[in-house]
Amino acid sequence: MIDTLGSTSSILLGTTATLAVVHTLLGIDHSLPFVALGRARGWTLTRTVVITAVCGAGHVASSVLIGGVGAVVGSTLDSLLWIESVRGELAAALLVGFGLTYAAWALWRTLRGVTHSHLHAHADGTIHVHPHAHIGEHAHPHPSERSLTPWVLFVIFVFGPCEPLIPLMVVPAVAGSWAVVGAVVSIFGLLTIGTMMTTVAVGYRGLGMVDRLLVGRHADLLAGLLIAASGAAVLVFGI
Repeated sequence: MIDTLGSTSSILLGTTATLAVVHTLLGIDHSLPFVALGRARGWTLTRTVVITAVCGAGHVASSVLIGGVGAVVGSTLDSLLWIESVRGELAAALLVGFGLTYAAWALWRTLRGVTHSHLHAHADGTIHVHPHAHIGEHAHPHPSERSLTPWVLFVIFVFGPCEPLIPLMVVPAVAGSWAVVGAVVSIFGLLTIGTMMTTVAVGYRGLGMVDRLLVGRHADLLAGLLIAASGAAVLVFGI
């Protein structure tokens, strides 16, 4: 009997690890928004990955909370999956809305030709004023703009569910194996966040190899459209 329980737990944990990685890799909304915004807003790789990790933690934690409360109060698996489905559609719709709003903002600034100036000091002591637009590779968002965007992403990802996690939690919870539930949550959470961070880092580096002269001027506009597209993919294809 002990061997059987151990074997069952091993299979469950192996399935958890596999689903965490596959679920994250297939969900382009888990990486594309961070890569697009990181490059468009001029975030460093470190900042982009940290924001990804924080959003990923909120993403996993919300489903753990719902699954844990559901297990304690005796909610059925169907009811929990229904809640996750509704949350998934809401999060995808929010992602589309955010992306389109961001793209509209970028287009408005481009059409207005918003510019600002910086003082540049050279080694010989020469100082001159260099005006440029708030677009593309010269984008220097104001502090309010810099701080708002990550929080918007965080809220969206808190609404976003980890659909495969709920069934994985419910199975051992019904059997009263709370240690296994903890192991499932830990493995799923760590691998989901780790995969998000790795995918975003690779995408960030890869996009940096593309000639910025081709997209630099419209980086923010393209970022918004890509974010909206990732949300639309979730709504249409369920990925």
